[in-house]
Amino acid sequence: MEPLDLELEEGALELPSEPMQLNMGPSHPAMHGTVRIVLELSGETIEKADVQIGYLHRGFEKMCERGTWSQVFPYVDRCNYVSPMLNNVGYALACEKMLGITVPERCQYYRVILGEIARIVDHMVCNAAVSMELGAFTPFLYLTRARELLFDILEEETGARVTHSFGRVGGMANAPTADFKVALRAVMPRVVAAVEECGKLLIKNRIFIDRVSGVGAMSKEDALALGWTGPTLRACGVAYDVRKSNPYLVYDRFDFDVPVGTTGDTFDRFMVRMEEIRQSVRIIDQAIDQMPDDGPINVDDPRIILPPKQEVYTTIEGTIQHFKIVMEGIKIPAGEVYSYTEAGNGELGFYLVSDGSGTPWRVRIRPPCFAVVQGLSQLVTGRMIPDVIPTFGSMNMIGGECDH
Repeated sequence: MEPLDLELEEGALELPSEPMQLNMGPSHPAMHGTVRIVLELSGETIEKADVQIGYLHRGFEKMCERGTWSQVFPYVDRCNYVSPMLNNVGYALACEKMLGITVPERCQYYRVILGEIARIVDHMVCNAAVSMELGAFTPFLYLTRARELLFDILEEETGARVTHSFGRVGGMANAPTADFKVALRAVMPRVVAAVEECGKLLIKNRIFIDRVSGVGAMSKEDALALGWTGPTLRACGVAYDVRKSNPYLVYDRFDFDVPVGTTGDTFDRFMVRMEEIRQSVRIIDQAIDQMPDDGPINVDDPRIILPPKQEVYTTIEGTIQHFKIVMEGIKIPAGEVYSYTEAGNGELGFYLVSDGSGTPWRVRIRPPCFAVVQGLSQLVTGRMIPDVIPTFGSMNMIGGECDH
């Protein structure tokens, strides 16, 4: 008896089914804030990803337009609460560009050093979170411990560990402490050692490589089309860094490299941040050597800088100066300006409009996270559910910055 021919056409035994919908977030540990991703799945393969932001919306720009120019600093702190000092510096430079002033050289070095410390912290937090979410808890602890060492420096200088509000239009709130350089020279080798130790634990680890290599890749053409900047763009092979392309403060006096990747995947984003930490250490070492040990930290203009407290309490001129700046605000000339710097996640821009009063008429922020998150749907479509975790983590989405 001849066997029956049971061959069926391809797909004949498949039952018709609808794609399954799955919510990731907005309250999920892997979302790094409050982001909702509505996934359409075929099995565990992502067919469509609808990325929804706005759950942390705080009305940053409108709050800035309700107070004086100086009262904006606490708000920019909370846009990126991982590296707020870089936001402080970026906003101060935008205001100073409108005023047509340049802060003293000592202040410029001080801003560079504090900003690079914040950049190191930002990159360490991002890479530590990516590691932990993939099960590597030890690197998370090592990098977090190193971050605390840098927080000690920031607390000593500014009085706060996280949100400093230390920047000022025309300078900084205070001059560097007497032990600033000594403390930095003592801490930086320990920070570098922690980063190198994490590299040894992860970069040749087969599990880590399998989870991040080739995952979430982005071409340089697509990255540029989306407006990407910062480590995510450099991981795609584009060597754009505002500190090199359009130097501000004293960045043109330092010797440092701009690390770039080749494939733009999660592994490249991780490695770019690791190398940028080393480059920031190089910048800090040079800045410590070049920074003057004495000299003014603020511009010498009573219309911009608050007087010393002793003068406020003992002289009528100091009292009037203090009252005018606090109650009416710094009078920035009417006009508009766009100023941009290199923040932890890329180009941080401030578009300011002044009507000549002590209150901003318009404050518009260009946060790097907003453009970067635009590409998340493209990165995870066609991948598996577990790939969302390292991909999104390597983008380093900061909720306050994205939902400004």
